[in-house]
Amino acid sequence: MRVLIASRIYAPEPGAAPQRLAAVAAHLADHGHEVEVVTARVPRALRGTEREYPGVRVRRAPVLRDRDGFVRGYLPYLSFDIPLVWRLLTARRADVIVVEPPPTTGAAVRTVARLRRIPAVYYAADILADAAASAGISDIVVRAVRRLERYVWNGCAALLAVSEPVAARVRALGVPADRVRLVGNGIDLGAYGVVGPAVQREEPYALYAGTASEVHGAAIFVEAMAAVDTGHLVFLGSGTDRAAMRRLADQIAPGRVHFLDSVSPAEAAAWFRGAAVAVASVKPTGGYEFAFPTKLYAAVACGTPVLFTGSGPGSDFAEASPFGASVSYDIESVAAHLRAHFAEPATPDERAQLAAWAAGTVSMTAIAERITDVLADVVRPGARGAVGR
Repeated sequence: MRVLIASRIYAPEPGAAPQRLAAVAAHLADHGHEVEVVTARVPRALRGTEREYPGVRVRRAPVLRDRDGFVRGYLPYLSFDIPLVWRLLTARRADVIVVEPPPTTGAAVRTVARLRRIPAVYYAADILADAAASAGISDIVVRAVRRLERYVWNGCAALLAVSEPVAARVRALGVPADRVRLVGNGIDLGAYGVVGPAVQREEPYALYAGTASEVHGAAIFVEAMAAVDTGHLVFLGSGTDRAAMRRLADQIAPGRVHFLDSVSPAEAAAWFRGAAVAVASVKPTGGYEFAFPTKLYAAVACGTPVLFTGSGPGSDFAEASPFGASVSYDIESVAAHLRAHFAEPATPDERAQLAAWAAGTVSMTAIAERITDVLADVVRPGARGAVGR
């Protein structure tokens, strides 16, 4: 089987999507399949850190990035998606194309796949129109994004759902149930683990790693720090709420909340290992309750207890994890758990126990196996897909 993977982000960039795609590519190559990745040139800070994997060919091209170094926003998306059409049209024919969000990339792949009569498989990590609606974006934009997503979904042979809530939402929006395949999500245990360097600070710290946007409501952790006498809070990453949270922190918890740029997975793992607790949130009643913050996977893989607040599947995961907790979305509930973690951090034995639990629960290997099975189903003789069949 020859597989093309189209994504604006790929390893060594940090985040769940690059790690998942790299794991899928490696798993396919290890099982004798031919893999070609069509992606963007890495940001300047990560150049020279790319690693080749036997059997996986990675083709990169220049792309427009925002001031934080991300391919994010309309112009950066289009700077990747428009050339992608030509890159896919001229690529050697594949048996199947795997495409990562956003839906603009999905639309480019869906169009080329139909022209070349190749089945396409889309990874439904979230529902962008729902996220836009919950962020208060205008109805005109939300409707346009909804139409774009449906164009992609209706033209793909299969949708890979990150969670059952996402799968249920996609089915509710009209995608036939037999085309929605639940594969889940996980973490690369080779990049994140309990053994390795840890960032040490004079006082214990809580870590929020990843995107902080309107749907996450992460400002509650800043507000909680104002009610906690000791410890610090570190935000590692980016997001649309970051500037507002920085201003809030300067007002109510000066000198105790720190905002750092995104780093490589190895550096992020060091921050996780040193943290007393890793925090995550999904704002309740925000219309995005099905979202799962994948930062929880990285935390438990590093043996770091997790604290979740808000709505969605992250709550059940935090409660199920050893030494983890899910609390009500209010300042005092969050502050009480931060105090407890700062006062009595997990022991090395407890961290090892949590990491062992993670190894059997969130390994990316199982996710790669499920995705490979879906691709095999799509390309088998007689398969009925929406594209190329």
